[in-house]
Amino acid sequence: MRLFAALLPPPASLDELAGAIEPHLGGWPGLRWLPRENWHVTLAFYGEVPEQVLPGLRVRLARAASRYEPMTFAFAGTGAFPSARRGRVFWCGLSGPRDPLSRLADSLAAAGRRAGVQMGEPKRFRPHLTLARARADVDVRELVAVLDAFAGTPWEVTEIHLVRSHLGAHVRYETLESWPLGRRAPGPGARRDRGGGRSRERGSGGSGERGSGGSTAEGG
Repeated sequence: MRLFAALLPPPASLDELAGAIEPHLGGWPGLRWLPRENWHVTLAFYGEVPEQVLPGLRVRLARAASRYEPMTFAFAGTGAFPSARRGRVFWCGLSGPRDPLSRLADSLAAAGRRAGVQMGEPKRFRPHLTLARARADVDVRELVAVLDAFAGTPWEVTEIHLVRSHLGAHVRYETLESWPLGRRAPGPGARRDRGGGRSRERGSGGSGERGSGGSTAEGG
């Protein structure tokens, strides 16, 4: 199964972001806008994870989350990978304590490697929420300039989520489990599912995941 760890921003913050980009959706035919239900901030991309690795990964993610306190962030500004002049991924950035978030992302990546996930070479973590993708280079400098002043209301990050990608004509994301930040992780014999142990499914859209820093792996 194809997995990644992510932040899922609150609906009110997504409302603000959706309102900011709505006037521009029809003016950029080269961009494929992601459906709102697929919006997230990738912390660590695991790729294809064998079923037998999943129990160990869950335990290690819970431990990693327990070592970090909640953090406050806000959506702010936009940009593109690899550059605004040759944009393939158009994103919204985050303002807030970057160092703790980067350390959390590193811990989640390390949790995957220790659990046996084949993750490849580490990439520099660049927190962002992917809004659109392009099949060919698109000059989005004007769009980035227009949205440069956007600043959303701060929101608190209180948990991390393990998400599964269901690929196909319409990508669907399913939250397998969530863990709170700053709470002591249960022992190896215990397991805590959010929402009464039921997984949560989100969205559809014609785009896959990308890795941190705008790579063509997964995340966004």
